[in-house]
Parts: sequence; structure tokens; C-alpha cells
Amino acid sequence: MKLFHKKKEPLPIPEPFTAADIKVEASICTGERIIGFYDRKTHRLRYAEPVHSEQDIRDFYAQYGAGPDEAEQKA
Repeated sequence: MKLFHKKKEPLPIPEPFTAADIKVEASICTGERIIGFYDRKTHRLRYAEPVHSEQDIRDFYAQYGAGPDEAEQKA
């Protein structure tokens, strides 16, 4: 029970990116997954974070005020 939980404001999405640029990538060797903003120019993830469960993916979207459904609609 969280009596004094203050709701965090979502972070702004970094300037050159949109919610549609959020992508999950997995390592071929280890299967380790990371989520971040896909940079089409360099073909790399920016602002990447490790993913241990599906909850981590939902938390990443919530951190930036976006949803997986919103990202798929804009793609």
C-alpha cells in the first residue's frame, strides 16, 4: 500500500526520436535483450536499458509516457 506515492512525470522523448523509434534487440550469442531508441543513421540503440522481463519493457514505455500500442500505430 502506497499512501504517499507521488506519481512521476514522464520524461520527454529525446529530440530526434518518436515513440515509434523504441525497439527491443536481443543478442545472438547470449540472448540478452535491451530496449532503447533506434537511431536509423547509426543503426544502434540510444538510451538503452537492459530487459530482464516484460515488465521492464512496460516500464520503459511508461518512463517516456508512451505505450507499445502507440508506437505500433505511428510506425
